[in-house]
Amino acid sequence: MSEPTRILVVDDTPVNLKLLGDLLTAKGYTITTAASGPEALEKIDRDPPDLVLLDVMMPGMSGYEVCKKLRENPATAILPVVMVTALDPAQERVKGIDAGADDFLTKPINQPELLARVRSLLRVKSLWDQLGDLNRTLESRVAEQVGQLERLAKLKRFFSPQLAEAIVNGGADDPLKSHRREVTVVFIDLRGFTAFAETAEPEEVMSVLREYHAAMGELILTHEGTLERFTGDGMMIFFNDPVPVPNPQERAVRMALAMRARVDDLMRGWRKRGYELDFGVGIAEGYATIGAIGFEGRWDYGAIGTVTNLAARLCGEARPGQILISRKLHGRVDDLVAAESVGELALKGFSRPVSAYNLTAIKTE
Repeated sequence: MSEPTRILVVDDTPVNLKLLGDLLTAKGYTITTAASGPEALEKIDRDPPDLVLLDVMMPGMSGYEVCKKLRENPATAILPVVMVTALDPAQERVKGIDAGADDFLTKPINQPELLARVRSLLRVKSLWDQLGDLNRTLESRVAEQVGQLERLAKLKRFFSPQLAEAIVNGGADDPLKSHRREVTVVFIDLRGFTAFAETAEPEEVMSVLREYHAAMGELILTHEGTLERFTGDGMMIFFNDPVPVPNPQERAVRMALAMRARVDDLMRGWRKRGYELDFGVGIAEGYATIGAIGFEGRWDYGAIGTVTNLAARLCGEARPGQILISRKLHGRVDDLVAAESVGELALKGFSRPVSAYNLTAIKTE
């Protein structure tokens, strides 16, 4: 329930105070009175009203002087003031406006006009109050948004942009909570990297990894994949989690083909420096258990399941330049891609041979 509107009536004539007080009280306003300018300023300072009805001619301090004092004080600079006088309105109106009054009434008071002006100024004050509230909260809201952006930037250093945004923005479901979802998993790594790392200087190894990670990272973001982890030259990326995306299978194969083309470019430069490296990819589709993995103080966002093992094994079997995909995934993207069967592969961890296909190109391109 809102508090009643409070009006301070200032007049050195008791009968005028009573007349205005009774009129406004009957309309639901809470009235306080002051018989002089100093008393009015003291009451306003102690408990500011919503509006002031201020007599012009008062002994000691005139209404003009009171109004100027109010305008000089930042706390009362926009407090609505209606000046009331029995003097010549044509001359006094200009003085009142110069003193900072918002409106002007002449005695004898026309009651409907008085009430209309009071309502009008109170509406203006209400808008000013709302604007003041917005300004007061603006700084904290800006600080909160800046803090959120900073948290998001930090999280993006460790998680995919989608997961970082899901964590910062919150929502009905905790993205870190374990859940099941059908995903398309991509494993990539460099062929010959172990031998290269054993013979090259550490600075050369780190230079190659920076180039490789930068190029692959850009393509992962472009295709809206979730980077699960780096393992030196190896990466695991999955699609359709934490944010479901349309056509995760198509995104995965398009990304893998783009990666192969980009690594081809990188290899030309590496070979000029004497580095014999190549590239292999494995892709599979299926359900995985996904969520936070680790311990307090060190959490990763990971996916566990047969689909991740299958993608990793296919990657391990891929010859240089090959992109091996599972039979299930091939069935989902058969209309989109050109692929050739490589037969059945005996993969570690799988009791039966697994059919696989070598992805060569996008049919429509």
